[in-house]
Amino acid sequence: MTKSLVDCIGQTFILAYQEKTEQLASFLRAAGCHVEVLRQVHRSEYKHYSRSYLCLLNHRKAWERALLSERPTLIVEADFVPVANFAQLPSPYDPTDDQLGIAWLYTCAAQIYNITDQGHAQGYSTSMVAYVVTQQSAWRLIELAERVQADPGPETYTPWDSGIDYYLRDRNFHNYVPWRNYGEHGGIPNPEHRQNHLSTTHRADVLYGPLAFAPPYGDVFKERAYGRVKGLGRLLLNKYLRGPVLRGSHQPMKLLTFAIGRQLTHRL
Repeated sequence: MTKSLVDCIGQTFILAYQEKTEQLASFLRAAGCHVEVLRQVHRSEYKHYSRSYLCLLNHRKAWERALLSERPTLIVEADFVPVANFAQLPSPYDPTDDQLGIAWLYTCAAQIYNITDQGHAQGYSTSMVAYVVTQQSAWRLIELAERVQADPGPETYTPWDSGIDYYLRDRNFHNYVPWRNYGEHGGIPNPEHRQNHLSTTHRADVLYGPLAFAPPYGDVFKERAYGRVKGLGRLLLNKYLRGPVLRGSHQPMKLLTFAIGRQLTHRL
């Protein structure tokens, strides 16, 4: 029997600065999560830090706490909007995998590499809106944060989240992407993305179900339609499942079934 995600995790952290978190925290507690809000406290030395580095500092705080738990830790940002059936959703990773690195619940620019015997997809994502880590992988992520602090440093923008899959995979961890997203990114774009010629908006391409509550952004239909169209485009352009990966795989039909099947829904 497939275990639910909630049954596979030990603690849940909501990362916030000044955002309101009561609605998200209340929902996750009702879903069975043991929730704690970690708020970043502003310090004078942060004045010239890039937003990307301040975000990294907040995630690092959660990684340090994850070191204290023998069970996997769920980490979500304050603007994560879960789907209403979150409590019933299956684990997106193999709970018996002692090499679990990171399991994304929300993906951005996702790719899949292979499908495990249990039907879970291992692959790539950027964005740290919602994900699961372990003691072992948290230690490695803290190591990565130390490297970013040394070079390029706190004042320089760096897309550190886009390198997490490579960093963990190079150290023999397995990274998982979900069949469908467990929620939506409800936040506004980081202005540093535009300044560095990156995509200014990211939304979930396909959700597991209706959202538990309305995201803070304005036109929900418009934003969800944007996410769906972009997701379908990435599938058709071989960005979600890349040609070389498919051709080199011993399980091409499993990959195709996963990649296409997740999009077969009328729901935005």
